[in-house]
Parts: sequence; C-alpha cells; structure tokens
Amino acid sequence: MIGDYRDIIIAPVITEKSAKIAEKGNKIVFKVRNDANKVQIKQAIEKIFNVKVTKVNTINVKPKYKRVGRYAGTTSRYKKAIVTLAEGSQIEI
Repeated sequence: MIGDYRDIIIAPVITEKSAKIAEKGNKIVFKVRNDANKVQIKQAIEKIFNVKVTKVNTINVKPKYKRVGRYAGTTSRYKKAIVTLAEGSQIEI
C-alpha cells in the first residue's frame, strides 16, 4: 500500500537518452516504485508538480550483472516512467 504521493516518485532519471526524449516531446523520465501503476504515477506527478499529465509509459528495468574485483552481484531492479505533459505544462529539473 502506498501512503503519500511523494513515496511513488523516487527521482528523475538524468541521462543522455532521457535528455533526447525531453527534447523531442514534452516528456520527462522518472524512477518510480516497483508496485506503482500508471494511474498512481499520473496522480502523483499532477499533485507534486502542479502540471497536467496526458500519458504515462512504464518500463521495468531488469537487474544487470556486475563485478568489482572478485566480488560479483547484480544491480537493483527498478521501474521507469516516461511522463508526457500537456501542452504548456513544464517541469524544471
């Protein structure tokens, strides 16, 4: 059970690929909780940033195998949300 809207959104994803997505359209990429659905993500973004969201696409990012010296393990899995904002809406990150 998710309590507060701020618990759903973890952090913005700031990479070259997310910058290209933001340039092409009015979209922003966020790292969100694994158990959050599209409706909850949309409501959270609208309440926190005071903007109008038209569309939410989600991606489950699988863990990657990494090793540091003799230690091996995997990165954490997480969910990404690509949020499309309505015309005129903007979020400064």
